[in-house]
Amino acid sequence: MGTTLSQDALNRALIERQMLRERADGSALATIEHLFGMQAQEPKSPYVGLWSRLRNFQPHDLEELLVDRQAVRILLMRGTIHLVSADDALGLRPHTQLKLDREVISGPFAKRLQGLDFDEVAEAGRKIVEDTPMGTADAGKLLQQRWPDREHTVLGNALRNKLPLVQIPPRGLWHRSGRAICTTVEHWLDRPQQAMPREEIVLRYLKAFGPSTVMDAQQWSGLTRLGEVFEKLRPELVTFRSEAGKELFDLPDAPRPDPETPLPARLLPEFDNILLAHADRRRVIADDRLGVVVGGKPTVLVDGYVVATWSITKERTITVDYLDKLPRSRQKAVAEECDHLQDWIG
Repeated sequence: MGTTLSQDALNRALIERQMLRERADGSALATIEHLFGMQAQEPKSPYVGLWSRLRNFQPHDLEELLVDRQAVRILLMRGTIHLVSADDALGLRPHTQLKLDREVISGPFAKRLQGLDFDEVAEAGRKIVEDTPMGTADAGKLLQQRWPDREHTVLGNALRNKLPLVQIPPRGLWHRSGRAICTTVEHWLDRPQQAMPREEIVLRYLKAFGPSTVMDAQQWSGLTRLGEVFEKLRPELVTFRSEAGKELFDLPDAPRPDPETPLPARLLPEFDNILLAHADRRRVIADDRLGVVVGGKPTVLVDGYVVATWSITKERTITVDYLDKLPRSRQKAVAEECDHLQDWIG
C-alpha cells in the first residue's frame, strides 16, 4: 500500500499543476494544452482562467488563437463546451462520441427522436453546416424540410451530439462575440479526426490533475473503463492512498509540493475544470459548497480552497461574497487580486 496523501497534499499538487500557485510565463496555447482543455460554456471564462495562470496574458493572445484556428471551442469532456488546441480537438472528439450518442437516445429529446436514422440526419446536417456555417437551430429548420414531422429544435439538438461541431469566431472573442455559429471540426481545420491513444489521455490528465483515482479520471473525461488503461500504465506510474484509503495514481516526476506550501488568493471563472475534474472534489471545494459550481458562479481560492464567490457589477467593479469568515489579511489578499483583475478588464 502506497504512502497516504492528505487532503492538503492533494490540494497543493493540484494547485501547482493548474498553474495557480505562481503565474507562469508560457504562451496561451501551451497553457491550454497543458490544462488539457478549459471549460468554455461561458465565452469569456477561458480569458479569466488564463489571466489567473499567466503573468502577461492579454485577451488578444487567445483571440488570435481562435481566429487563426489554432484553438477551437467544441463539445468534449462531460458533454460540455471546451476550449482546446486544434490538435487536441481532433484527438479527443472521437473518444466523446459514444457518450454523446447515448445522450441522443436517452436524453430529454429521445422520445421526439424515435424512429429517426441518426446517421442519415447527421450526414444531411454535415452537408448543411459545411456548406454554410450556422446555428444548430437554423440547421434544424433546414432539416425539417426533409423530416417535416419533427421539431427543428429537436433535429438541431441531434446534430449537436452527432456531429463534431466547433463554434467559430466571433463566438468566444473578448472584444466582440456573437451567436454560436457552427461547422464541423474537420471542415474548420481542414484535417480529419484521429483518436489519440487512451493511454495518452490518462497521462496528460494526471499531468494536469493528479494524483488521481480511476474514478477521478472518468469523472473528468466522461469516459468509461479507464481502469484497464491505468492497469496497463501501472509500471510507468507511482501509487499512493487517499485519506479514505482509495488508490491514487500519478506520474513519477510530477510535482507534489509540501502540504504547508503557502498559496496566493486566486479568482477562478465559471465552471473552471479545477472544480470539476475529480469524483471527490474535496481537494479544492467542500461537498456542501458544490452548489456554487453547479450554479455557475465564479469562485475565489484562498489557501487553495474555495472560500467565496465573485461577480462583476454593472459599474464593472468586482464584488466578493464570502462563504467563510476570513482573517483581515486574507481578505486584503483577495481584494488585491480583485483590483488586479479589475485593472486588467479595464
